[in-house]
Amino acid sequence: MTSTRRLQVPLSVLDRSLTREGEPSGRALRETVRFAQQAEELGFSRFWVSEHHAVPGIAGSAPTVLAAAVASATTRIRVGTGGVMLPNHQPLVVAEQFGVLASLFPGRIDMGLGRSVGFTDGVRKALGVGKDAADGFSEQLSELLAYFDGTGTVRARPAEGLRVPPFVLAVGSGAAVAAAHGLPLVIGAARDERRMREAIDVYRETFRPREAAAPSASADGSGPAAGPAGGADARQGGWAGAAGLSGAPDGDGPTGGERGAAGPDGPAAYPAAPYVVVSVNAAVAGSRERAELLQVPEAWSTAVSRTRGTFTPLLPPEKILSRVMSEKERAAFDAARQSQLWGTADEVADELASLVSRTGADELLLTLNTHDPADRLDSYRRLAEAAGVVRRPVPGALG
Repeated sequence: MTSTRRLQVPLSVLDRSLTREGEPSGRALRETVRFAQQAEELGFSRFWVSEHHAVPGIAGSAPTVLAAAVASATTRIRVGTGGVMLPNHQPLVVAEQFGVLASLFPGRIDMGLGRSVGFTDGVRKALGVGKDAADGFSEQLSELLAYFDGTGTVRARPAEGLRVPPFVLAVGSGAAVAAAHGLPLVIGAARDERRMREAIDVYRETFRPREAAAPSASADGSGPAAGPAGGADARQGGWAGAAGLSGAPDGDGPTGGERGAAGPDGPAAYPAAPYVVVSVNAAVAGSRERAELLQVPEAWSTAVSRTRGTFTPLLPPEKILSRVMSEKERAAFDAARQSQLWGTADEVADELASLVSRTGADELLLTLNTHDPADRLDSYRRLAEAAGVVRRPVPGALG
């Protein structure tokens, strides 16, 4: 029997709205909204959507618009972006968009921010950004947060005065930027775990609480360290509680988007200590062999992206495994699989618990893209039960 105290951190969900062969993009977007309702019913803490431009296999190109649809279709789960790629946008517009979201759905909106730009010259040209646009991420982040603080060059309405919790995605120098600005870090579980853990260690060592010092405009994270405050301090402190995330996923504290005593749009929107969210691609099924099949479609699309330059719609796993891969394709496919976890509910829960122990993660952000959406729901349901996530029926949620 699986221990309901195995995972003592909140569990959240990231969905990228991947398309499937022969299906229109609109169906993937509607599946995302439906999946958010299901994730809320299962008791997950957050539901985030992503930003990808002109990618054949991904429908999620406008994260704040999709987040609005998700928030409208749910009632409790926190909704956010994983993330808005700030170099692609003017900070004022991003502040206004999240100000609207936070005003319509108070206490439920997260602002995940990244520094990636379009992957091709054509996409970057269409977006009006260059390859080096990401170099100004730290300065853009300062400008964005200033609009919420009321210190921007203009008055950003309705964002001014709101405290929408910001998160920084650890892409490139993202970890250093998160530390310099005193913001939570979101980092993917990678094949090279040593490198990931080193990035987390540097983030914790150089973290500067936002209330204590103004963030540096440089992207290298240089400056005085905040001291040895660890992730557990942040998780047990007021910030996580204010965001409705205190306590373990076994029901000992509020989960699933419930609000703490201090609203997340209040001063506690910025953590006083480092807060680390580790993103993991994990699949669960009745057997390890079945679970392994679930991630084959996304691994293949990733391999195609790395060998041919385009992320294709998901194919059935049987169709992929029956093909003869070139040496280059096989290497890319195997590499994509190395960062994925799969197994029975007990096996995956054990692996996730070990990952939390090794990294000191304060939260796990789970992602999974199966060819059949029913397999994805089954995976999350099995993991939620094994991890002790509290199931809360949602009135009017789609079945």
